[in-house]
Amino acid sequence: MTSLSKYFTGTASKYLSKVDATAKSNQHEIGSNKFTAILGDPGSEKRRFNATFLYFNPSTEQLDVCTGEVTYYDTRLNQPHRAAEYRLYYRDNAVTEQMQEGDFCLVGARTTGDLLIAVAPPGSEHERRLRYLFDVKDAKGLWAVGDEVSTAELDLASRGILEALGIEIEDTADELLDRLIAAFGMSFPPTKEFSAFARKSLGVNVSADVDPDLALEEWMKQEERLFRSLEKAIVEVRLEKGFTEVDEFVSFSLSVQNRRKSRVGHALENHLEAVFKAHLVPYERGAKTEGNSKPDFLFPSSAAYRDPASVSPPLQMLAAKSTCKDRWRQVLAEAAKIPRKHLFTLETAISENQTDEMNAHSIQLVVPPSVARTYTSNQQATLMNLRQFLVVANPGKSK
Repeated sequence: MTSLSKYFTGTASKYLSKVDATAKSNQHEIGSNKFTAILGDPGSEKRRFNATFLYFNPSTEQLDVCTGEVTYYDTRLNQPHRAAEYRLYYRDNAVTEQMQEGDFCLVGARTTGDLLIAVAPPGSEHERRLRYLFDVKDAKGLWAVGDEVSTAELDLASRGILEALGIEIEDTADELLDRLIAAFGMSFPPTKEFSAFARKSLGVNVSADVDPDLALEEWMKQEERLFRSLEKAIVEVRLEKGFTEVDEFVSFSLSVQNRRKSRVGHALENHLEAVFKAHLVPYERGAKTEGNSKPDFLFPSSAAYRDPASVSPPLQMLAAKSTCKDRWRQVLAEAAKIPRKHLFTLETAISENQTDEMNAHSIQLVVPPSVARTYTSNQQATLMNLRQFLVVANPGKSK
């Protein structure tokens, strides 16, 4: 089990004022005396921290990252007749150059002793992700400081957000490594076999019969833990063997990264399929409809879909995408006989503009509970969970 407290000891957040966002001679100062709750009292010293600066750029959809040193000190240190005033000082950089008045800023104190300074446009999906991860309730005119970090296990949504911040989750299932190696050796098996092993390793403690949404989240987390354990063992052996040339090392490194990226999507489809089987929902995976169109899941079957008299409902389809972004448009070309298409995603806090556009194109989002909580209240009213979709896919027959 891993929690946010493993990575952070406290946070401070607010919407930046004009003074906060405007540099003076290529330097910035932010903060308040409240910072002592998470950074301590610098007293008569200047404390220096290594910091990672993040800016969620709305125009490029890219995460801009840079590092630098920040200084925490009393700006009135040499004015004994005045009360202390604590600030964080840092020089201008690629992130701070983009900061604007009104941006949401979060300063996170890491357990490593470093700082994370993340900036996001106000009201953006990136702000909502930061607020969800750190449970920020208020961040108006003054710094809201949280000196207690959750010790609860990270849910599926929080894990995804944390990794998007560039923080690799250290959560493995090393206690099952011997069983993994006994089953698959020192190599990765086909994704279906690996997903089945992940489900079996949790046993009856997690049941799709009882709670399909919770089961899917737990299966996805468990497969991630197992994957990291086996990957670590395989990579360590390969590193010990060494490389004869740079290109060989680069090729190996790329293969590791590509496996990480592709695995999640396959795992999601595998675990969705297990839910459908548990609820006796008739389906076909990857069935061909028109042209080269192959929906991830077609209900009840391709034979039913080819029937000239068939319509929707009862015909249904479900696309599964671990990340959504503009890839949701690909779903529009799938299964022409089904006007309202369902899309299951693990993407957190999609913007309202995008979900409005999805609704306009008759795309019904299906998301697990922790992911749903990152959406606005208006959006949540239009979302569907997996249990609800089971009724749509097999009306009157699902458990």
